[in-house]
Formats: sequence, C-alpha cells, structure tokens
Amino acid sequence: MRLIPTTCFALALLSFPVLAAEGPKPLFAADTVISLTLSGPLTGLSRSPGAKPVPGRLKLEGPAPETLPVLLTTRGVTRRKKEVCSFPPLRVDFAQKPGKGSLFKGQKSLKLVTHCQDSDRFEQQLLLEYDSYRLYSALTPESFNVRLASVNYVNESGRPIVTRLGFFIEDINDVASRNGQKRLKGVSRIAATQIDPEAAARFAVFQYMISNLDWAMTLASPGDPDCCHNSRLLTASKGAATNLITVPYDFDYSGLVDAPYAAPPENSGVYSVRTRRYRGFCSTNEQARAFAASLVPRRAALMAILDQTPRLSDRTRGRADDYLGDFFDQIATPAKTGEMLATCLR
Repeated sequence: MRLIPTTCFALALLSFPVLAAEGPKPLFAADTVISLTLSGPLTGLSRSPGAKPVPGRLKLEGPAPETLPVLLTTRGVTRRKKEVCSFPPLRVDFAQKPGKGSLFKGQKSLKLVTHCQDSDRFEQQLLLEYDSYRLYSALTPESFNVRLASVNYVNESGRPIVTRLGFFIEDINDVASRNGQKRLKGVSRIAATQIDPEAAARFAVFQYMISNLDWAMTLASPGDPDCCHNSRLLTASKGAATNLITVPYDFDYSGLVDAPYAAPPENSGVYSVRTRRYRGFCSTNEQARAFAASLVPRRAALMAILDQTPRLSDRTRGRADDYLGDFFDQIATPAKTGEMLATCLR
C-alpha cells in the first residue's frame, strides 16, 4: 500500500480545469418506486468472488415498459455468504447500451441491494439501509443516489422465486460527474490530512448518527485496490490528491439498520452496533462541532425521510424515530456535542 504525498500534485491542481457538474441520470432523477422483473439462473448463481457473469433479463413494468439483456453476478462480502443471506446482493451489468428513451440510459453496471432473507423483517432492514443513503443525500450532493424497486425475481425456467423490495445504487463515477469531480482510483491508502476537513467531519458525524463503525476514511478494504473501506474518494481534478471527499456506502452494519448478522469491529470497545462511538479525526473537531450544530434545526426535515419511505412499518419507523431522536438529543447543545467528540481519533 502506498501513501500519496500531497506535494506531488500541487501543479496538477493548476493544470486541470474545473469540471462542469451534471444532473443525475434518468434512473436517479426521481424517487418513485419502480417495478421490474429480473430473470435468469438466479438460484444457481455462484457466490465465488470473480465468478463469470451469467446472462439474464431485466423487464421494466409500468407506463414505459422495456426489456434489457443483462449480466448477473453476486457481490458483497458478508452478504455473499450463503449462511448469512439466502439471496445475495447482485451486480447488474447491461449487455447492451440502453437506448435514449430508456430509464436506464447511461447505465453500464449497477449494484442492486437485495432482501438477504425472504422475510418481512429483512425487507424492513433493507428499507432502513435505503433511508441511510437518503439521509446522507439530504446532507450533501457528494453522496450516492438510490432508487427503490419492487423486484419480481424469476428463475431461467420461468418459475417465480419471490417478489421483494430492493434498491439500485448510483455508480461512483456518476456521483463524481454530478459534482464536477473525478473519482480517485488506484490508491489503497491516504493520509488524513489529504481529506477535506469539512467532508471528513460530515462523514464521521453522519456515521455516528446511524451508529456505523464499519468504515475507514484512509485505508482500503482487504483485497480492494481502491481506498477506502466502505467509502470512495472524489477529487477536484484528475490526479489531484488534496482536499479529497469521502463518499460512504454500505450501511447494513449500522445500529439504525441493526441487521442480525452485524457486529462491531473487534477491539472497538463496543459490544453492540446500537452503541454509538465517534471515530472522526480529532483534527476536524471544530468542523464536526459546526456540522452537528447545523443539523439541529434540520431535525424535523431529516426525520421526515422515514415518513416518506414506502412500506416502512409503523413499528420499524417508530424504533428508527427513537434511535435518530437520541442522536439529535445528543447534539442539542455544544456541551453534549463535546461529549460525542471525546472518542475522536488522534
């Protein structure tokens, strides 16, 4: 793993023009639930990393129906395991370029978050992970958009398997384009000083809000060539490696979602994912205080995201309301915010 020296890119910042921001592609330009059928050899998909994609078909229902050939593979780490999820998360690659009028125009490859197990409980947890993405998107455009879908899964023989909610996650390159930025690739480790302080503070406070410890802002996951663990890096221009923006994803290990297989990292001193611990950098405490203070007047608007979630049960919504409410109570005053920041990383 190599550390990028910040001085190496000083001239690069001057030599590349500021990139123009773009709007979201059609799939992520709205938040209504789409209905589709995904067919293929789904029950026999290999769960081995690097497995060869298998052909399938995506059929979009509704007022503008379309059928697209796709290639399907399983993905993920924990949720790829059969003992954890009977139905793993999927990667959907488009075998042909979607047409100009397609809802999937501009899409090449998409992550599809699935229900893991065929039960209402797991579907409710999926909706809370979906809401985690929406909460972060409400805080910054430098975030992944998501689109909820009712997916009818059908085996290659035409036999229905199950119909459950899932959601697509926007490609990181599209996140970068929307913000007039570039994705930083091929770097497995960075220094904390290379991250924009406000972005680092925002990232850490949000992760504390949903009580997620399954991430890193400076180090890649094992076997992943790109930094960072459960986050990706955006840069202002190609090759620039200062004032980086960290964009988080994968929130199933958070206390808000509270998946049955989720556990805190070893040696974290935390024994339940529902127990919050702040892991931001102490060097950005000033920015974290300011960001936390900015959230206090937005409490009602952010909590309303739960109310806008289709098929979220009253019980699940009430439990999530209480949990997020505890966070807002914790940052209600500067003194309480200081208590949150006491466990920052030096």
